[in-house]
Amino acid sequence: MKKILLVEDDPNLGTLLQDYLQLKGKFDVVLCKDGDAGLKEFTKSEYDLLILDVMMPKKDGFTLGKEIRKMNEHVPIIFATAKGMIEDKTLAFNLGGDDYITKPFRIEELLLRINALLKRAASGSAEEEKPTTFKIGKYDFDFTSQVITADGVVQKLSTKEAGLLRLLCLKKNEVLTREEALLNIWNDDNYFNGRSMDVFLSKIRKYLKDDSRVEIINVHGRGYKLLVN
Repeated sequence: MKKILLVEDDPNLGTLLQDYLQLKGKFDVVLCKDGDAGLKEFTKSEYDLLILDVMMPKKDGFTLGKEIRKMNEHVPIIFATAKGMIEDKTLAFNLGGDDYITKPFRIEELLLRINALLKRAASGSAEEEKPTTFKIGKYDFDFTSQVITADGVVQKLSTKEAGLLRLLCLKKNEVLTREEALLNIWNDDNYFNGRSMDVFLSKIRKYLKDDSRVEIINVHGRGYKLLVN
């Protein structure tokens, strides 16, 4: 049975989600009512997935997610909030979130997102067979450590940045379609995730800008291509 940590300050919604996921999803769900309690609980036990409300007392969900990512880089995190601005979604992914759902939402949709993230996590063993270190011009990229190094300078990447760069490296000099990147990393190819990905691509281009042999180009109507001469 998969174990989920649900941090939600609305007692009615929290209890409803806990009961539904335990009954329909057959998950073991632990409910905490504020960010401090959520962090304390996370340090006490192993969890397969986290659902973090953003607007909470004591410690908001984004702060909680950031602190959890320092301890665990891989546990899937879903942020849930009444906010729907693109800036909030970008922040959620920049902090290492794996998905984002806007209130009010259908519980069935949340269950689908949970199952998709758990399925992706379970397939991680197959992903581990693929290369995790790459030479990109003068840069050395370590996907596992999430760092790019060159000339003694180390650039730390976020989880999303590292995942996107790895996909580009695995298809070096070939087209990485926009849909493939979004579904692999964001698990959804909607408009807001597409805008977030554009932000990450801009950052990656800046990290690699000091080597003229390296270029990430847009392939109109299809996606992107990492060129290394």
